[in-house]
Amino acid sequence: MHGFARLLGLIFSVLLCAPAPAVEVDGLRPETLDELKAAVAKVLEENDVPSVGIAMVDETGPVWVGAIGKASLENGIDADEYSLYRIGSTSKMFVALSVLKLVEEGKLSLDDRLAELAPEIEFKNQWEESDPVRVVHLLEHTTGWDDIHLPEYASNDPSPLSLKEGLDLHPHSRSSRWKPGSRMSYCNAGPPVAAFIVQKITGQEFEGYVREHFFEPIGMTQATYRRTEGVEDKGVTSYANGNKPQDYWHIAVRPSGSINASPRDMARMVALFLNRGAVDGRQLVSRQSLERMERVESTSAARAGQEIGYGLNNYSSAHESWIYRAHDGGVNGGITELAYLPEGRFGHAIMINSDDFASFRKISELVRNYETRKLEPKAFDQTSEIEAGHRDIAGLYYPINSRQQISFFLDRVFNVQRLSFEGNQLRRRPLLGRETDAYAALTPTQYRSVETGAISLVRTVDPLAGPVVHAGTTVLKPASPLLVYGQLGVALLWGLAIVTSFLYFLVWGIRKLRGRIPAGATIRIRVWPLLAGLSVVALVGFFVNGMADPFRRLGTPSPTAIGIMVSSLLFAVFAGLGVSTAIRERHAAMNRFNYWYSSVAAFLHGIVAIYLLWFGVIGLMTWA
Repeated sequence: MHGFARLLGLIFSVLLCAPAPAVEVDGLRPETLDELKAAVAKVLEENDVPSVGIAMVDETGPVWVGAIGKASLENGIDADEYSLYRIGSTSKMFVALSVLKLVEEGKLSLDDRLAELAPEIEFKNQWEESDPVRVVHLLEHTTGWDDIHLPEYASNDPSPLSLKEGLDLHPHSRSSRWKPGSRMSYCNAGPPVAAFIVQKITGQEFEGYVREHFFEPIGMTQATYRRTEGVEDKGVTSYANGNKPQDYWHIAVRPSGSINASPRDMARMVALFLNRGAVDGRQLVSRQSLERMERVESTSAARAGQEIGYGLNNYSSAHESWIYRAHDGGVNGGITELAYLPEGRFGHAIMINSDDFASFRKISELVRNYETRKLEPKAFDQTSEIEAGHRDIAGLYYPINSRQQISFFLDRVFNVQRLSFEGNQLRRRPLLGRETDAYAALTPTQYRSVETGAISLVRTVDPLAGPVVHAGTTVLKPASPLLVYGQLGVALLWGLAIVTSFLYFLVWGIRKLRGRIPAGATIRIRVWPLLAGLSVVALVGFFVNGMADPFRRLGTPSPTAIGIMVSSLLFAVFAGLGVSTAIRERHAAMNRFNYWYSSVAAFLHGIVAIYLLWFGVIGLMTWA
């Protein structure tokens, strides 16, 4: 991705919430632990990944708890089972565990309203009277809020900000875009608000509550939310952008992703889930609470029968025919995965001090291949009789639950998906991609994954958008071919106009220097589309520059961020001047090819400028 799309890609990968598609590892399925260790070490070596910390556990106890590689490249320090990694959004699991513990104690309910529990927390929900924000929505990410904005990501205050101060930094993202409980959209603001409720009910700082009720009983002796002396001593260095060391990130909303933990700590955490909430014979949370944590209930998809998705800070993660329960996490220069298969009685945590997501997925795939090597693949009926009631699901769709609303203008154009039938299977594929998901019809509204057998795609009615399809955590709205191909056509022609305007300038610019083109209308009609195209190039250039250090350069009013705002405004101005000039000079004496070429380019810029203005991109202040 480039420019703005790359920015959004980064934001979506920070504090990761969802598993990526499986990465091929040349079909390697390690049969022994030594083979697995050798394969993981090879991935590190071939891709220059500094280190990986791994905790693998089964029903008998630890299988492999250790690390490979360097905790610090500069100092040549080896990583080991005591090295502390940033686990990012995997931290959110402790928010859900804390809430469920209070639910068991009768001090809280998942259906309690946020406005009643914590009226001091600022948020907006225009449907609050009929569809209030509830605790369950905070944990299942169904509030409808934007993910936290760049200024919140950019906050890196090393002082011990209170949780309330962190939440008050930039509350504007907490505004429901649709009725709570209708669509899932990952949001790093929900869990810290839930943590604040825990803090308020218990009268104890959230981090202290987790240490007393979970870290210490579990045996996570090194785990900490803050940069302590232990982190200074055993913390790995995080690396990004080609193994460049990263500063420690003091996350303002700590419950969402701030924990430092070692492979030994994570082995104990995995065991908690495998033992169904029990540690050394002590039940920290009930089996029923863990089962609720692993189940989705608040979305309209769940009410329509969907069996996968994001539960209470715990989501389904498919591997071949099996469905792990999991949560990923990421910070600048670090990626983590905690995943376990309840029926297999095994699980793992993987942590790397690198931003190399492809290598991380390869390691995850190797570990899962090893864990499932002795399991018999589940067999499912991969086809079913397709009747007339099924056929009308076929068509084009675009997603309507963007993680950040500012990215919706891209999603509706470039993330269109097609549903179609091939034989007796329903296929879902990106219109601009090749990856395909296949489903077998169960009913006209429910479709099973042919790989896992779980109901993974459902048809339902959204209270605002009408008929929709939920495919995993993506909500898709039907789109007409005219809209889809019209938008893509305009985008293609616009890009072509920008490129050709530069090439055209090489011709008429030289002629103008030689005095062969008179001043006046014939120059004015050429120059505005050229300047509009240059402003777009500048806009993309500023975004690319910002990607080198996005939180500082885009999350604050830096020269780069201001450049983005100014270049987008200039684009709109030049586009408007181009359109007005084309209309005003339509009868002026000039070469008609020049007139029509420049006019078409000007109107394409104008159409795109109106589109971007409609979706709030013109004058975008990334730091606001």
